[in-house]
Amino acid sequence: MTDETMTPPASALPARSELPFEDTWAVETVFADADAWNAAYAAVSARLPELAAYQGQLGESADHLLQALHLRDELLLEVYRIGMYAGLKVAEDATNSGALAMDDRAAGLFASAGAAAAWIEPEALTLPSELLAEFRATSSALQVYGHYLDNLEQRRAHVRSGEVEAVLAMAAEPLGQFGMTYQALTNADLSLGTITDEQGNSVDLGQTNLGQYTHSADRSTRQAAWEASSDAHLGMKHTFAANYAGQVKRDVFAARVHGYETALDASLAPNSIPTAVFHNLLDMVWKNLPTWQRYFTVRAKLLGIEQAAAWDITESPLQRAGAPAQRVIDWPTGVEMIAESLAPLGEEYVGIVRQGIADRWVDRLANVGKSGGAFSSGVPGTFPFILMSWDDTLGDVSTLTHELGHSLHSYMTNATQPTIYTEYSMFVAEVASNFNQALLGMHLLETETDPDFLITAIEERMGNNLRYLFTMPILAKFEFECHSRVERGEALTADGMIDLMADIYTEAYGDAVTIDRERMGITWAKFPHLYAAYYVFQYATGISAAAQLARKVRDERGATAERYIDFLKTGSSVYPVDALAAAGIDMTQPEPIQAAFDILASYVDRLEQLVDGK
Repeated sequence: MTDETMTPPASALPARSELPFEDTWAVETVFADADAWNAAYAAVSARLPELAAYQGQLGESADHLLQALHLRDELLLEVYRIGMYAGLKVAEDATNSGALAMDDRAAGLFASAGAAAAWIEPEALTLPSELLAEFRATSSALQVYGHYLDNLEQRRAHVRSGEVEAVLAMAAEPLGQFGMTYQALTNADLSLGTITDEQGNSVDLGQTNLGQYTHSADRSTRQAAWEASSDAHLGMKHTFAANYAGQVKRDVFAARVHGYETALDASLAPNSIPTAVFHNLLDMVWKNLPTWQRYFTVRAKLLGIEQAAAWDITESPLQRAGAPAQRVIDWPTGVEMIAESLAPLGEEYVGIVRQGIADRWVDRLANVGKSGGAFSSGVPGTFPFILMSWDDTLGDVSTLTHELGHSLHSYMTNATQPTIYTEYSMFVAEVASNFNQALLGMHLLETETDPDFLITAIEERMGNNLRYLFTMPILAKFEFECHSRVERGEALTADGMIDLMADIYTEAYGDAVTIDRERMGITWAKFPHLYAAYYVFQYATGISAAAQLARKVRDERGATAERYIDFLKTGSSVYPVDALAAAGIDMTQPEPIQAAFDILASYVDRLEQLVDGK
């Protein structure tokens, strides 16, 4: 009997081809099939040399500059569409060799397109500022690029010659190998070991099932999985350390090549984010660590243990002893729950959400080869697609509304802004997604009466904030110190980074959580996020701004909701800090971070009352 004729066990994941069509995302609206994708790939590849016709001529007239910018944006948009489709096909089924080949070819196309366009900004910056100002004044069509040119002018001192920038663009792929090496280490070469699960079965741990066991309701299973994962990373600590040190040195190199004092300055400059925003975040998080420590204490009480350990912090969902099973929330119920929570934003916003569900934005069923996690991905002219795996839990509802926040942000930006401003920054992206989750949490806490479900709802909120407003600031503090050490000419070693991380966690946990220094200290090796310089802190600023905005919109509605919708339509047409300021949030000040912690403290108050049966 061949494998094809065998009946798989009921628990086996279906093949991609076995899923109901209506439950998959509508990627056929991007390209009908591989032939259409190949045709588009060939067409845009053939057109990339067209950009060279404008080289050396940008200063001849406003029309020459405008035409070059238009052509660049047109070609890059098609490159992004081609790359997005390939990425979606890999995400839906990584066993699809055709999709993997597409994705590899798309990566090469990105590099070629980047190199073909690399000369434009350096050449534009060889033009006198007065000439650019004259072009803008005499060409109404060029005025749409006003903010872009202002941003370029701000970077004038940091852009090298066209030849140097072209070399750096070509070097981007090999210099990006540290992240690729990390992925290969963790996903292919790293063995996480074997544990005994809740039923006494021997289980081989891997990246795809680790979360299942670190979130187990059985404490000994959580501990075993956490320790096994930590020990596996410790066993390769020198390799992980050498690789991350290379990434940090790459960041510092790139900053210095472009004339920035530090990698932090270089990372924040393109979006004109003051470095004070970064330091303000860390200062406020550290000031509010007692809120987290109080939460860890009440968790321990709910778990029936004297003091929490690291493996107790991430158990999900958390329930009181003897509580009924978690509430089952099917897809239609979850969608309605989200729609109700988003009502303060108005009928138009909710209507777009409903239409997006009907138009198959979401790929929601598990299948063999499907990527874990969740994301939203789209470019102008396509749907803002969502990948996730729905399993009838409140966590799934929260994940869906989070990704819908991203998708509605893209939808409104793409419908409003020219192509040049549709790629908004991470700094504002995490506001839109966490805003939706904050509204969901407030809706549930105000409408639910079942104490056990309320505990689940609070835990969902605390769990999301734990990752964004506790773990990510810890990682941000760690990466800042690592970059600072390299900038001072100091070495990065495995033991030094382990000690640094252990010291940060010891301070953050206080007396509320027991510390296993070595295993806690290797935590940095578990996060791919660190391979994008100063990326992680923006999760924390995003969730902080979202918390305050959601509270304002839910309480005030009307004009406050309209200002938020306007924020979603802004894209990158203004700097992100300014866009948030227009919506009523000043991220240069401590207030938004403190407001987020005030909301968290109220959740802890409520959780303490529920645990005590009040």
